[in-house]
Parts: sequence; C-alpha cells; structure tokens
Amino acid sequence: MDDGVAAVSIREETRSVCPYCGTGCGVIIEHDGERALAVRGDPTHPANFGALCTKGRTLAATMASHEGRLLKPLRRAARTVAPAAVSWDQALSEAAARFAHIIATHGPEACAFYVSGQLSTEDYYVVNKLAKGLIGTNHIDTNSRLCMASAVSGYKASLGQDSVPGCYEDLELADVILIAGANPAFAHPVLFRRIEAARARGGGPYVITVDPRRTATACASDLHIALTPGTDVALFHGIAHILMRDGRIDRAYVRAHTEGFEALRERLYDYPPNRVAALCGISVEDLERAAAVFGGARAVTSLWCQGLNQSHRGTDKNRALINLHLLTGQIGRPGAGPFSLTGQPNAMGGREVGGMPQLLPGHREVSNAADREEIARLWGVPALNPRPGLTAVPLFSALAEGRVKAIWIACTNPVVSLPETGLVQAALAAADYVVVQEAFYPTETTAFADLLLPAATFGERSAVVTNSERRLSLMGQALPPAGQSRPDWQIFRDFAWALGVAQDALGGPRLPGESHAARARRLFAYEAPRAVFEEYRATTKGRDLDITGLSWEHLAAGGGQWPYPEGAQAGHKRLYCDGIFATPDGRARLAAMPHEPLAEPLSASYPWHLTTGRLRDQWHTMSRTGRVAGLFAHSPEATLSLNPDDAARLGLADGDLVTVTGRRGALTVPAHPDADVPVATVFLPMHFGARFSAHGAPNVLTEAAARDPVSQQPELKHVAVALSKASLPWRGRVVRRLEPGLWEAAQGLLPELEYGALYRQESLFGEALVLRFARATRPPDLWIKRLHEMFALDAGEVVGYEDSRGIVKRILIRDERLWGIAVFGDDATGPWLGDLLVTGTAVGAWRHQLVAPVVPLTAIPAPGRLICQCRGVSEQTIRDCREAGAKTVAAVGQVCGAGTECGSCRPEIAALLCA
Repeated sequence: MDDGVAAVSIREETRSVCPYCGTGCGVIIEHDGERALAVRGDPTHPANFGALCTKGRTLAATMASHEGRLLKPLRRAARTVAPAAVSWDQALSEAAARFAHIIATHGPEACAFYVSGQLSTEDYYVVNKLAKGLIGTNHIDTNSRLCMASAVSGYKASLGQDSVPGCYEDLELADVILIAGANPAFAHPVLFRRIEAARARGGGPYVITVDPRRTATACASDLHIALTPGTDVALFHGIAHILMRDGRIDRAYVRAHTEGFEALRERLYDYPPNRVAALCGISVEDLERAAAVFGGARAVTSLWCQGLNQSHRGTDKNRALINLHLLTGQIGRPGAGPFSLTGQPNAMGGREVGGMPQLLPGHREVSNAADREEIARLWGVPALNPRPGLTAVPLFSALAEGRVKAIWIACTNPVVSLPETGLVQAALAAADYVVVQEAFYPTETTAFADLLLPAATFGERSAVVTNSERRLSLMGQALPPAGQSRPDWQIFRDFAWALGVAQDALGGPRLPGESHAARARRLFAYEAPRAVFEEYRATTKGRDLDITGLSWEHLAAGGGQWPYPEGAQAGHKRLYCDGIFATPDGRARLAAMPHEPLAEPLSASYPWHLTTGRLRDQWHTMSRTGRVAGLFAHSPEATLSLNPDDAARLGLADGDLVTVTGRRGALTVPAHPDADVPVATVFLPMHFGARFSAHGAPNVLTEAAARDPVSQQPELKHVAVALSKASLPWRGRVVRRLEPGLWEAAQGLLPELEYGALYRQESLFGEALVLRFARATRPPDLWIKRLHEMFALDAGEVVGYEDSRGIVKRILIRDERLWGIAVFGDDATGPWLGDLLVTGTAVGAWRHQLVAPVVPLTAIPAPGRLICQCRGVSEQTIRDCREAGAKTVAAVGQVCGAGTECGSCRPEIAALLCA
C-alpha cells in the first residue's frame, strides 16, 4: 500500500454443516471472504456440540486450493478426445438442444437424471421439478438408492412412512444400544463419541454389536455377535423367539398398536435358539444373552446402516429389527426406537422433496393420483406422469439397451459406486448423451461425459440439508464459487430455461397459452435458494414432515427437527409417542418373513465371503477426501483383510499381493492378515476407484441383478470369491514431492499396471505422492525411462543404480534432501527411502547407502501406520505406551496425546490395549 501500512485480512466466521455423513455436524468456517482459513466444530449445534471427526477437522485443507476442481464448463467434440472449455451459454444451449431433440424424437422417458444425497434440498427440489414437472420423466434416481433405500422401505412397510422415530439424545438416554451392520466408530464417529461419553459417565448403555468382523465398534462393545454374513433376519427372529418364550413381549402394546402378531408368532416357532445359532454361526449363549439384555432393558435404541441395507433382502432385515421394537414397545419414548444411520449429508432431504423415481415432494407417491394432482396444481402444470421411473441399476441397464438415450449425472461417481463396474461403463459408453455436473475433476465418471458442468460445493453456496435425526440446518456460504462454478440448483434452473428455448426452436407441438420458454421461466422463476426452499416448504403443509413453521431465519439460527408445523415453537424430537403410526388404521405392521440365503452363496469354486465397508478417514469415492494427504495416513490403500489362518493356508504374509476372483471380475491388492476377520470371510474397503488403485475397486465383483425386490437396493455388502497369491514379482515404488501436473500424470499411469496404488503423504516440505506397483515381468527400458521423465527425476542431483538383474534405482536430491525416488525391480528399501523424503532428513550421512540393497542397520525404523491423525501418533507408539504401563485410553492420551482431540481413534486405541 502507498502509505506503508500492511493490508490486514478481516477474519470472518460463517456457520455451516459438514458435507460428509448424515450426522449433520455444525461447523464454523473461518475465512477472509476469499479463502478458508480454518474450519472448526460449532459448539452450539445440537448434532455435535462442537465435536468433529478427522474428516470434518480437515475440511479447510479441501478448500485450500482449486487443485482437483472443475472450474469451467468443458465439452468433448468426440468421446475419444480431451474436453475443451466452452462458455456457460454454449454449454447449456448444447445440452438443451440435445435433450430437446431426444424428447421430441423418443419421448420424455428417453431422458434420465442420476443425482446425489450430497445435493441440497433446493438442488434436489429443482432437478426433481425439472424432470417430472417440465420434461415429464420420472427417471430420476439418486445414489441414496445404494445406501438408504432399504431403510426407507422398511420404515414405510412397518411404520407407514419414511420417518426416523428417534433422535440423537436417545443415544445418551438408552440403557441398551443394539448396533447391527454398522461401524459408527469409523463411519459416524461423532455419534459414537456420544455413546462413549454416556458410558464414561457411568450407567451408560450396554452395547451389543452385530457384525461378521470384530470392527472398532465391536471392540468397544459389551457383546459382539459375529454372525455369518446374510443371516440377520434369522438372528432377529431368534431374539424375538426368546423374547416370546420368556414372556418379554409387551402384549398390551402389541394388541393396541400393531397388526400381524399371529402370523409373526407362527413364523418365530421356526427359529428356536439351536437352529438360529447354527444358521448364524454363533453360540446359543450369545444369542440368549442378547435376548435377555434386549428384553430386560428399560429403553433400547437400535442403530444400523449398510450391513442391513445393502442386501437383496435389505427390507426384510430392516423389518425384522423393527419387529423387536414393536414387540417390546421400545419406540416413541426417550432412549427407545429403531434409528437408521444416514450415510450422506442430505439423503433424507432428497427423499423429502421427492428426488427418487417413485416419489413426489412432501412424502407423496407418483402412483397416487391425488398426490400427483396436488403437486401438479402447486407446480402449475396440467398433469404428471403416473408411471414410477427406473431405479439406479435398471436405469443404467436401460441406458445400455438404448431405451434411455440421455443421462444427467450430478454430484456422484457411479462408475465406482454402482455394482458391476463393467456394466456401468458399457452403459455410459452406449448413451447418446452424457452430462456430468460435478465439483471435482477428474473422477472415474467424468471420463464418459460429453459435457462437464462445474458445480459449487461446501462453503461456496447457501443450502438446506436434513440430517439423520430429521434436523434441517443451513449450510452457509463463506466463499465465492470456485472459478466459473455455480450452485447446482442454479445450473438446473438455467438448463430449464435453455430447454424451453430449444423446444420452441424445434417447432414441435405448442403448449396451450404459452411457449415452452415462457413455461420454463414461470416454473423456475427462482433468484435465490431461499425462494426454492419456500416453495418446497409449502408442499409439506399438513404432511407428516410439515415444516411450514421453519423459516429461512429459523434455519440460519440453528434449524429444527420436523415435523415443525406453522405456529409450533419447536420441532418434534420423537415420533409415534402416542402409539399411532402413519398407516391407514394407525397400527404398525409386524412382518413375518422367512430368512433367505445370500444372493450368491459360497461354493467350492468361490469359498470366501467378501464383505465391503468404509474406512475411518475416507469417504465415498474420495473425490474430496482424496485431496488431503493426512487422510491417507491411517489406511493409504485398498488392502484385503483376511483371517491369519486363511492367510497361512494361502502362503500370504502381510503385504503380499492377493488376487480376488469372482464370477464377474477380479482385482489384485495387498493382503493383511487380521484376527478380527473370521475364517472364510475377507474384507475390502469400498473407496478406492481407478484414480487411486489400478485394480482394487470391489464393485468389479458385485452383482447388479442381486437387488432387494422392494427397495431395489443392490447387494453391495457381499459376494462369493476365490483367493490366490498373485505372481507379480517385479515391484516398484515412486515417491515424489508434489509439483503441478505430477499427481495427474501418476493417475494416468494406473490403468497400465497389473497392480498399482497411488496416495498422498504429508511431508516436512509439503505433500508427496507415493505410487506403488507390481508387474509379472520387467518392463522395457523405455517404460522405466518414461517414468523418470514423467516424475522429473533428473531435475537436480541424481544418484542412480542399475544392475544385470534388472533392478534400477534413481534418487533425486535437492538442497541435500531427497526430492524424489524411484525403485524398480526390488522395493525392499522403498519404505525407508520414502521415510527419508517425507521427514526431510538430510542425506549426508546416508548418501553412499541410498542405493544399497538393504536398509542400513543404523536407520531409524519408519513409525508405521498412523492411528491418531490429529496428533500424528502411530500404532507402534501406542504399543510402546502399553508396554510402558498405560492400560487405558486416557492413560495413553496422557503419555502421547493420542485420542485427546477429535476422539475418532479412541476405539482403535482401546482395541490395541486389549490385543
């Protein structure tokens, strides 16, 4: 400045909501109006009271730069060429012309939308109105189909409506918590902290965990029931049988408030303890204990997630668990109720506004004529299509078959997340036209897009979301949208306007009384997200989720739980407190379904159960979390966990490569013997797509046809597989300090590899990339030279080595520190060299040993896997604390600080202390 006074950035604060799971944690973004400076938990928000998990704590790192963001519209002239930048007007005009032509030629149902539980309520509402009200297609589904659909169908069938009956407070008021098919210690850490805190205060809940693996949640539980995959219905029926046998049924509640007891009682006779124990692979004693604890409890809350939902019998599993609450009257009172955990920040909001093929706003149904007429009147359109649209998997099948011609994908990555990856890729390749609307670029799905539209994301827009306990909150806008990106609702609005113009230009049938363009402008006359929210709010009047009492100002002040009707002073914490349910006669429905076997049972050819799930520090397909080096430290790559006895039989040591083969595909990843995994079962994380793993994505194995008949949710949680030790002896590793273009170059290399893993690592001088790979034979010299050039391993002092065995090593040194390493043919010293690079160790003492065949005896061992991300504490450090006498999690925290900040690592620390 001319007067010599330094410019001072003004630090502002904006309240928002974490964009990850459905807990809906309040956050405060500290910023200067242009840059995010920090993100911390909001101590006033009732979902988390200031607590955040590792992912939430690192949100500011995802906002630090525009690296990996889609910043302008891109268009491909052909599928085989790279996309080029175009203006927004060009992009929307082209999309509108293509959709208008397809509608005119093939009809509205040749168009489809596939959206996301990460969209806001306003985004969902506008795209739903665009599809059903303007175009006339009900082919709009969401990735919530993959996580919550069976919970929805279970609630609707048993309780009459898609309504979670409890609230987070119940986690502290229950004296028993049953966790089934969920690992909240990893997937919903803030909620698990509340359970831990209640237990620490004394008299807290007794926790039962039902899971084939001994997860971090199971380790922290009082009783772990390690059932055989797919036997949940039999287990719940077995508990109900014992409750009935022992007189633990609340018969007065059953008589007054339920239907179907006689049929269920007849069914339960078929599930005595001995049979259930044999079916589930558990002991009769554990089954009896679980039933006794559940039946003797004052208040029971059940929590579940994908372990029940992602099944070809997911609805049955949900209903069998809800049965236990109805039989004992454990619903509609403090501490009691069946509570499904939501995986995305607005999966519930998407259902509320009707963003699925069978739904309309306000929990209305496409198949209900009165509901259609009411929404058509509110929207100002003559009528709505009465045929429910296609759900996710059939939608992509229709795309492959040519029945659907154009698809618009928003804020999701179906090439990684849908079952049978090959079928999804074939469907997108066969489509006439693919639009991908996304904040991040590239993703595995953007490779198939004809048109790419940049969307604003967390911190760049104002938006409403609904969390797992029915609480609506406002995500505040702190920063301007990155580059040319726009909020999703605005992109949908602008496309609607352009589509109207394009339909008029075609000169087809005219609308009575107005042009297509005029109708589009009338239906989508929104200037701000508040206007969208207020229109949606009006659709809820008199409905079970009535929010007519929630204004935009209420949301900005902290929001509330629905129902929140006009005139109310607060929302409802719990539902069904009067025992009146959302069915025609007000009675809940008990379900008497049988246990059904897995969609894909084990066989002599495929003798292992493969289960999938989430890691603690990653989320979904890593479009956001994969940009943060610190979040790789806990689990840097896809590994297959298997029982040590199985590993020994296969000759697999920790880190050996194993090929996993199923009926539809195969993958190769490192093996990790783990006593917490039962014999004949293996576990693979679901996050790592082709941008991070050459062949590690589990959905190349899963089956698209294995779907729940009611919810249409696919069985992503289980597939039968065979295992074999991979013969890929030629190993290599590249570690390189990140510079512009290197990460993208490494991602482009992955498809060439028989095994490959790419991840980020924090280092003293910024981030580094790590690329690990293996091949069956030594590659040509030109390939090795290409890697040296790709990673600029000649840009400084170089120490090199090559021998007749084909081993090649190249070390790049700058300022007496390692800047890059590449080892080919033998990776024995790779981890040590990588540690020297990331720690910024001066190479003087090691210069003559950098290309040695073994790690020097005097080298300090690498610290190993990180357990506490907040304080940088490794697994070995925690083991050392244990050996030094620390016997509790609190004692470990006093010694090394682990577990004293966000607390996400506390269950793992507890498990290490008990090992």
